[in-house]
Amino acid sequence: MFKVVLGRKLPEAGMAVFAARPDVDLVVLDNPDVAAWHAAIRDADGTLCWLERMDRAAVAAAPRLRVVSRIGVGYDTVEVPACTERGIAVMVANGSNDLSVAEHALMLLLAVARRAVDIDQHVKGGGWWPPGGLRMVDLAGRRALVVGYGRIGTRVARYLKAFHMDVAVLDPFYSPHRIVADGFRAVRDLHTALAEADVVSLHCPLSPATHHLMNQAAFAAMKPGGILVNTARGPVVSQAALVEALRSGHLMGAGLDVLEVEPAEPGNPLLSLPNVVISPHSAASTVEGMDRMARISAQNILDVLDGRADPSMMVNPEILQRG
Repeated sequence: MFKVVLGRKLPEAGMAVFAARPDVDLVVLDNPDVAAWHAAIRDADGTLCWLERMDRAAVAAAPRLRVVSRIGVGYDTVEVPACTERGIAVMVANGSNDLSVAEHALMLLLAVARRAVDIDQHVKGGGWWPPGGLRMVDLAGRRALVVGYGRIGTRVARYLKAFHMDVAVLDPFYSPHRIVADGFRAVRDLHTALAEADVVSLHCPLSPATHHLMNQAAFAAMKPGGILVNTARGPVVSQAALVEALRSGHLMGAGLDVLEVEPAEPGNPLLSLPNVVISPHSAASTVEGMDRMARISAQNILDVLDGRADPSMMVNPEILQRG
């Protein structure tokens, strides 16, 4: 028997994957604290994490562990080197949420560009035409910068091009020839690209190199009246610098699915700014997206335990080369 611990219950599409395996002893928790999480995984063969941290302490608490599967494609809650040292596979659900997140990024962009939320509130509050005018903008003909050209960024770039925008892409891990062949401009210097962009959409992973990528200097470099969209990770953006850029009017607005501190704290100044649209880290959480993530995340665990891990789903495929 394999013991598998889930940080919380999966959608039925994922639970069905485990239900079909009589050799799996499934333990389902409900947002456990650190002590409860460590206690549950001490004899686990596999875990499926939501917000639970798989840091070095958690890895040490689970001597039998062979696989850590993340719901979705982000893995900043997993200390990958600690897992790699132990030969523990770190798995992500590649291809499960790119469509959902890309659509959500466009929703946030349109909501800011057309001031959908504050105008909706104005009308529902008894008003009609806002006293200061609508102050909306078209997307067609404007320049967009997509930062990060993975599955999500690639989709977003295509969607923006469909809106007849001039799309530039910045990603040091992709050849400029590939980006140009896909029909976009390839850029290499962030601040130079920011100065030309009316819209900046972030799709890069969180890493030491991207932490506070959008800081005070980056916002100063941005074209006045620009729009920022972040569906990546909150700490990619310095919240203090973003608030300053929004309050000063340097930015038209921001659409955010992620914040530097989540959930949003009551005193967060972003919550009171009318030119900000915020969703609760929910871009991937459509019905279809959650089903895809649940199925792939569950199957990733079984594949590793069965000795047939899919390298394309692994964060640390180098462990497969070990004897």
